[in-house]
Amino acid sequence: MTEHARVAIIGSGPAAHTAAIYLSRAELQPVLYEGMLAGGTAAGGQLTTTTDVENYPGFPQGISGPDLMDSMRAQSERFGTKIITETITKLDLKSRPFKMWREYDDNEGDAPAHTADAVIIATGANARRLSLKGEETYWQNGISACAVCDGAVPIFRNKHLVVIGGGDSAAEEAMFLTKYGSKVTVLVRKEFLRASKAMQKRLLANPKVEVKFNHEALEVLGENKPRGLMTNLRIKNNKTGEEETLDANGLFYAVGHDPATSLVKGQLDLDEDGYVLTQPGTSYTSIPGVFAAGDVQDKRYRQAITSAGSGCIAALEAEKYLADAEDDKPDQIEKNSEVKKGDLNGAENVPEYRSNPLL
Repeated sequence: MTEHARVAIIGSGPAAHTAAIYLSRAELQPVLYEGMLAGGTAAGGQLTTTTDVENYPGFPQGISGPDLMDSMRAQSERFGTKIITETITKLDLKSRPFKMWREYDDNEGDAPAHTADAVIIATGANARRLSLKGEETYWQNGISACAVCDGAVPIFRNKHLVVIGGGDSAAEEAMFLTKYGSKVTVLVRKEFLRASKAMQKRLLANPKVEVKFNHEALEVLGENKPRGLMTNLRIKNNKTGEEETLDANGLFYAVGHDPATSLVKGQLDLDEDGYVLTQPGTSYTSIPGVFAAGDVQDKRYRQAITSAGSGCIAALEAEKYLADAEDDKPDQIEKNSEVKKGDLNGAENVPEYRSNPLL
């Protein structure tokens, strides 16, 4: 028997749960598919791998990433969101209603067990890791993939910090970390930076930054105790083969993220890096009735608070889409929702937003 929802939300992070909270309060009874280790990440997304979150408003003493996501999940349920702990592995956006298949309960060739009138894609993006020796031991105990998220944490204050990467993101993270660390070393695998000329100039001119070209990290070392912290990093010059061990208390990966868009590849318009394209300032994708929120469409900020904000936007726009459908205005739906490829990179044709008195 097919289970139908007005709105299906695929994801489990701040964007997904914020969308669920708004839609539930609007009495649209959303169904949220949080996944079972979808993409290798626990329900709750990247925040479940973060220890202390100190920049999310409302928590002056900070809060752990898992606790923050547990609270968001509880709030979603409180307002009536139905949460299904299964991973959606197949999604058909080519016909209405939209169709979904689950990883374990739906066999190949089965009719879809779940359908929806609107879908919010909030599957996130995973920071690339390097699989260094010691990485698992010291992840979030010295190793991070987000300087803006973690750089101000006390364990990094006035310490030697290392950034791996050679692009704009690595340069920006290194510059950010100079506010907190005593010194920042940037390891660049090649003999040149890929960052823009302006960013290179700023980076190389900063007295707290040292750039080591042709260098790679080999092993993270640290305290041998529960929750022990990173204390050293073993590196190698890939030109000469010479190895050395740095005294370092922080290691930040800036080697990119992989958006979780395999579900929609070939159906939604994606950018060159695989992120879902949306109209600027909205969650509208290339298919009417399908919305994207959070890190799956945001490759610039990637913060919990910006993800939550985009989840709110997606919920409000999904609600408007459904309201127009109820009013039997198919022409207006197409006018407000249709996104041409050229529109996705410009600000034209942004749909009007109708406020909801229930919120």
